[in-house]
Amino acid sequence: MSKNQSIGFSLKKITTDQFAIIESAFSKNEEVDVNVGFKFGVDQDNKYISISFSTSFLQAKSPFLVLEISCIFQITKKAWDDFLSKEKTELCIPKGFVAHIAMITVGTLRGVLHAKTENTVFNEFLLPTINVAELIKEDIRFDLEKQKNE
Repeated sequence: MSKNQSIGFSLKKITTDQFAIIESAFSKNEEVDVNVGFKFGVDQDNKYISISFSTSFLQAKSPFLVLEISCIFQITKKAWDDFLSKEKTELCIPKGFVAHIAMITVGTLRGVLHAKTENTVFNEFLLPTINVAELIKEDIRFDLEKQKNE
Protein backbone atom coordinates (compact mmCIF):
# COMPACT_ATOMS: atom_id res chain seq x y z
CA MET A 1 0.00 0.00 0.00
CA SER A 2 1.45 3.37 -0.92
CA LYS A 3 1.81 6.00 1.78
CA ASN A 4 -0.61 8.40 0.09
CA GLN A 5 -3.40 5.91 -0.57
CA SER A 6 -6.55 6.60 1.41
CA ILE A 7 -7.89 3.91 3.71
CA GLY A 8 -11.64 3.41 3.88
CA PHE A 9 -12.99 2.91 7.37
CA SER A 10 -15.84 3.85 9.67
CA LEU A 11 -16.32 3.98 13.41
CA LYS A 12 -18.83 1.21 14.22
CA LYS A 13 -19.02 1.09 18.00
CA ILE A 14 -17.78 2.72 21.21
CA THR A 15 -17.77 0.86 24.52
CA THR A 16 -16.88 1.95 28.03
CA ASP A 17 -15.01 -1.08 29.30
CA GLN A 18 -14.04 0.20 32.71
CA PHE A 19 -14.87 3.24 34.82
CA ALA A 20 -14.21 3.84 38.48
CA ILE A 21 -13.91 6.73 40.89
CA ILE A 22 -12.19 5.70 44.10
CA GLU A 23 -12.84 8.65 46.38
CA SER A 24 -10.91 7.14 49.30
CA ALA A 25 -7.72 7.18 47.17
CA PHE A 26 -8.07 10.89 46.37
CA SER A 27 -6.74 13.77 48.42
CA LYS A 28 -7.07 17.39 47.31
CA ASN A 29 -3.79 19.29 46.88
CA GLU A 30 -1.63 16.19 46.33
CA GLU A 31 0.37 15.65 43.16
CA VAL A 32 -1.44 13.69 40.45
CA ASP A 33 0.19 11.32 37.95
CA VAL A 34 -1.47 10.00 34.80
CA ASN A 35 -0.93 6.61 33.16
CA VAL A 36 -2.16 5.71 29.67
CA GLY A 37 -2.08 2.58 27.53
CA PHE A 38 -3.30 1.12 24.25
CA LYS A 39 -4.42 -2.40 23.30
CA PHE A 40 -5.22 -3.49 19.76
CA GLY A 41 -7.35 -6.27 18.34
CA VAL A 42 -8.88 -7.54 15.11
CA ASP A 43 -12.06 -9.37 14.15
CA GLN A 44 -11.34 -11.09 10.85
CA ASP A 45 -14.95 -12.02 10.10
CA ASN A 46 -16.21 -8.44 10.28
CA LYS A 47 -12.98 -6.71 9.22
CA TYR A 48 -12.89 -4.78 12.48
CA ILE A 49 -9.90 -3.23 14.17
CA SER A 50 -10.40 -2.40 17.83
CA ILE A 51 -8.39 0.06 19.85
CA SER A 52 -8.75 0.08 23.60
CA PHE A 53 -7.36 3.09 25.41
CA SER A 54 -7.09 3.33 29.16
CA THR A 55 -6.09 6.02 31.57
CA SER A 56 -5.76 6.25 35.30
CA PHE A 57 -5.15 9.25 37.51
CA LEU A 58 -3.03 8.36 40.52
CA GLN A 59 -1.80 9.77 43.79
CA ALA A 60 0.97 7.95 45.67
CA LYS A 61 0.76 5.20 43.01
CA SER A 62 -2.90 4.49 43.85
CA PRO A 63 -5.52 5.15 41.16
CA PHE A 64 -8.48 7.31 42.10
CA LEU A 65 -9.97 7.71 38.60
CA VAL A 66 -9.87 4.89 36.04
CA LEU A 67 -11.35 4.80 32.55
CA GLU A 68 -10.96 2.41 29.63
CA ILE A 69 -12.87 2.62 26.37
CA SER A 70 -12.76 0.78 23.07
CA CYS A 71 -13.45 2.08 19.59
CA ILE A 72 -14.30 -0.48 16.93
CA PHE A 73 -13.46 0.51 13.37
CA GLN A 74 -14.68 -1.34 10.30
CA ILE A 75 -12.18 -1.40 7.47
CA THR A 76 -13.29 -1.59 3.83
CA LYS A 77 -12.63 -4.89 2.07
CA LYS A 78 -10.11 -3.26 -0.26
CA ALA A 79 -8.10 -1.73 2.58
CA TRP A 80 -8.31 -4.97 4.60
CA ASP A 81 -7.02 -6.93 1.61
CA ASP A 82 -4.19 -4.41 1.20
CA PHE A 83 -3.20 -5.00 4.85
CA LEU A 84 -3.07 -8.79 4.36
CA SER A 85 0.20 -10.59 3.62
CA LYS A 86 0.40 -12.61 0.39
CA GLU A 87 -0.17 -15.80 2.41
CA LYS A 88 -3.11 -14.12 4.21
CA THR A 89 -1.61 -15.19 7.53
CA GLU A 90 -0.65 -11.74 8.79
CA LEU A 91 -2.45 -8.42 8.94
CA CYS A 92 -0.10 -5.42 8.91
CA ILE A 93 -1.72 -2.08 9.71
CA PRO A 94 0.43 0.93 8.79
CA LYS A 95 1.53 3.00 11.78
CA GLY A 96 0.21 6.25 10.27
CA PHE A 97 -3.30 4.80 10.02
CA VAL A 98 -3.06 3.27 13.48
CA ALA A 99 -2.00 6.67 14.86
CA HIS A 100 -5.01 8.27 13.14
CA ILE A 101 -7.61 5.92 14.59
CA ALA A 102 -5.78 5.91 17.95
CA MET A 103 -6.16 9.70 18.01
CA ILE A 104 -9.90 9.30 17.39
CA THR A 105 -10.01 6.87 20.32
CA VAL A 106 -8.11 9.26 22.63
CA GLY A 107 -10.51 12.08 21.74
CA THR A 108 -13.46 9.80 22.41
CA LEU A 109 -12.06 8.93 25.84
CA ARG A 110 -11.80 12.65 26.66
CA GLY A 111 -15.49 13.06 25.93
CA VAL A 112 -16.46 9.99 27.96
CA LEU A 113 -14.27 11.20 30.86
CA HIS A 114 -16.00 14.57 30.83
CA ALA A 115 -19.48 13.02 30.69
CA LYS A 116 -18.75 10.50 33.45
CA THR A 117 -17.30 13.08 35.84
CA GLU A 118 -19.54 16.04 35.04
CA ASN A 119 -20.86 17.78 38.18
CA THR A 120 -18.27 16.07 40.41
CA VAL A 121 -14.96 17.32 41.78
CA PHE A 122 -13.25 14.84 39.45
CA ASN A 123 -14.33 16.81 36.38
CA GLU A 124 -11.24 19.00 36.83
CA PHE A 125 -9.03 16.11 35.75
CA LEU A 126 -8.51 16.34 32.01
CA LEU A 127 -6.46 13.96 29.95
CA PRO A 128 -3.30 15.84 28.97
CA THR A 129 -2.45 16.22 25.30
CA ILE A 130 -0.83 13.08 23.92
CA ASN A 131 1.31 12.84 20.81
CA VAL A 132 -0.06 9.54 19.57
CA ALA A 133 2.42 9.48 16.66
CA GLU A 134 5.24 9.24 19.23
CA LEU A 135 3.55 6.30 20.96
CA ILE A 136 2.81 4.35 17.75
CA LYS A 137 6.33 3.89 16.41
CA GLU A 138 5.79 0.97 14.08
CA ASP A 139 3.18 -0.88 12.06
CA ILE A 140 0.85 -3.10 14.10
CA ARG A 141 0.96 -6.76 13.03
CA PHE A 142 -1.53 -9.51 13.84
CA ASP A 143 -0.80 -13.20 13.37
CA LEU A 144 -4.12 -14.35 11.91
CA GLU A 145 -3.23 -18.06 12.00
CA LYS A 146 -2.54 -17.86 15.72
CA GLN A 147 -5.87 -16.10 16.30
CA LYS A 148 -7.75 -18.81 14.38
CA ASN A 149 -6.28 -21.45 16.68
CA GLU A 150 -7.14 -19.62 19.90
